[in-house]
Amino acid sequence: PFKLFLIPAMGYANPQQTAAGIHTRLYSRAFIVDDGKRRVVFVTADIGMVSQRLRLEVLQALQVKYGDLYRQDNVVLSGTHTHCGLGGYFQYTLFMITGGYMKAAIEPLVNGIVKSIDIAHNNMKPGRVYRNRGELDDSSLNRSPHSYLNNPEEERRRYKWNTDKQVLVLKFTDQDGDGIGMISWFAVHAVSMNYTNRMVSSDNMGYASYLLEQDKNPGGLPGQGSFVAGFSSSNLGDVTPNTRGPYCVNTGLPCDYLNSSCPIGGTTMCLASGPGEDMFESTRIIGHNVYLKAKELYANAVEEVTGFIHHAHQWVNMTDVTVQINETHTASTCKPALGHSFAAGTTDGGGGLNFTQGAVEGDPFWDGIRDALLGPPSNQTKECHHPKPILFSTGEMNWPLPWHPQIVDVQMITIGSVAVVAVPGEMTTMSGRRLREAIKGSEGTLKDMEVVIAGLSNVYTHYITTYEEYQVQRYEGASTIYGPHTLSAYLQKYRGLARAIAQDRVSELPAGPQPPFFTENLFNFVPLALFDRKPENMSFGDVLEQVYPVYRQGDVVTVTFVAGNPRNSGDIRDKTFVTVEIFDNRTETWEVVHNDASWETRFHWLKGSNRESNATVEWQIPPTASAGSYRIKHFGHYKELKGLQPVITPYEGSSDVFAVTASFYYE
Repeated sequence: PFKLFLIPAMGYANPQQTAAGIHTRLYSRAFIVDDGKRRVVFVTADIGMVSQRLRLEVLQALQVKYGDLYRQDNVVLSGTHTHCGLGGYFQYTLFMITGGYMKAAIEPLVNGIVKSIDIAHNNMKPGRVYRNRGELDDSSLNRSPHSYLNNPEEERRRYKWNTDKQVLVLKFTDQDGDGIGMISWFAVHAVSMNYTNRMVSSDNMGYASYLLEQDKNPGGLPGQGSFVAGFSSSNLGDVTPNTRGPYCVNTGLPCDYLNSSCPIGGTTMCLASGPGEDMFESTRIIGHNVYLKAKELYANAVEEVTGFIHHAHQWVNMTDVTVQINETHTASTCKPALGHSFAAGTTDGGGGLNFTQGAVEGDPFWDGIRDALLGPPSNQTKECHHPKPILFSTGEMNWPLPWHPQIVDVQMITIGSVAVVAVPGEMTTMSGRRLREAIKGSEGTLKDMEVVIAGLSNVYTHYITTYEEYQVQRYEGASTIYGPHTLSAYLQKYRGLARAIAQDRVSELPAGPQPPFFTENLFNFVPLALFDRKPENMSFGDVLEQVYPVYRQGDVVTVTFVAGNPRNSGDIRDKTFVTVEIFDNRTETWEVVHNDASWETRFHWLKGSNRESNATVEWQIPPTASAGSYRIKHFGHYKELKGLQPVITPYEGSSDVFAVTASFYYE
């Protein structure tokens, strides 16, 4: 499900990053497993994170449609963490400042997620589940190694790497053993596409899904076909796919190790780049690596998952959890707050101001501005978050709505010997390891479980570092919003869920305080789409720059059309802005070979002066393309004023017919 243009992208918090095109579409993929007694739903969606608002709206829609069948305790919603999806689906003020709340943005997300659950629901049949795990090298790097090194040495010694390399695959087949789907979990940020990109993209994880689904649904267009391949996020908090590591883009020299900044240009100049020459190639390489490993594990999965299904869920007020530190001392989580290093960003996309990572001192200049605009943090919050210097005391800011969530979902589902832990944020590598250990170590029968973390689930609460990593206050620690004991509180809560499942006492778990569902004061800063204009004596859909007559495989075909604002096309989940079509001589018809969801196509919308705009379509002809006659079509809608009423009219345009040949040289 995807929809809008000139809508802020969600992830890099960069207001300049508004959507102006489509590289690949965003999909929701749903998996339902039922053991005859209980049923669980796992959804992995190509979005930055699942927000509390999105989850509540999806659960409401499921309630209307299915009654009590799909509920907060047996439905897990997880985001792949692409940073090139759209914002607009949040209800807390901090996220509304960058992404807003927009009905037109959240509705396609809700409808798309529900539709994916509908498809799974309507196609349920007896089948089997298999599991397999392996390791994937050369596809991830720890982006805060300095924080990681603050973890106890004896703990670090137990692990070979400072990132988790394991890939877990669940293979779903029908009773005859024919594959119907797969879920894979691997811990890496979906930030191969960087913050300069303005095209909607599902990034490296989406590309891995695309490749496996193309494999298993041969000849189908993206998102069509019965085999579904979900690549889900995990404990990716400190893990980047940009494997060349951080360098100063202006000098080519390595960045300062401790605070990831450059002598000239500060943090904005310190960027990590991927294995490829540009972000598209990096996305392709990382996505392809993940796909190949998952495909291999899927093909060789023979260990059948048997047993029963369980699910446990609680709402927790994360601002006030008492944690037992040792025999004699307790501590508490805090009201949410973000530290100074939050504003520094990461080596995957820096902040635009002079903040650096690793700040354990405040800055009088910025603190002064903050105090004037938003008010200073209370002494209690300052002490609770120590050593974090507080930039935004979001837990004490409630205008026009609370800036951060207080009520958070903790949830866990088990499918036989596999436990999927739905974590409401971004756990670092070591936090994830501690959580998996804690669940295996709880009394009862979970010690032989395969425990996997599904990140970015249910509600977004930024990062979750270990207590030791928190002390260093890099970006991840500064963004651990409930204070230094956040992880300990989660360990306690998830242990409680694991214990309840192991003892079959889930029904005794208190549901906890319900999260709010705000109906007033929701806002966004996105202007309405204006009326469209076109050049004199031309129509919408007319070609401004025509194709060449002949191309070879490997070439790029480009054509530019007179266009309307894509936002005027409304919900385009079942439509496309672009088709690449080949002429079939046998039937004398045009057949669609690619659309705007295809990796090979790029759709750019360019807003010109005087409310006129253009759409440029690029088709990168794959080496496998058949020789023949082709055309590229563009579909859209324009808005004009008729009388005093806005009227939206569909239009389409086509390029000239062009040939794709294996060679220019005819024998």
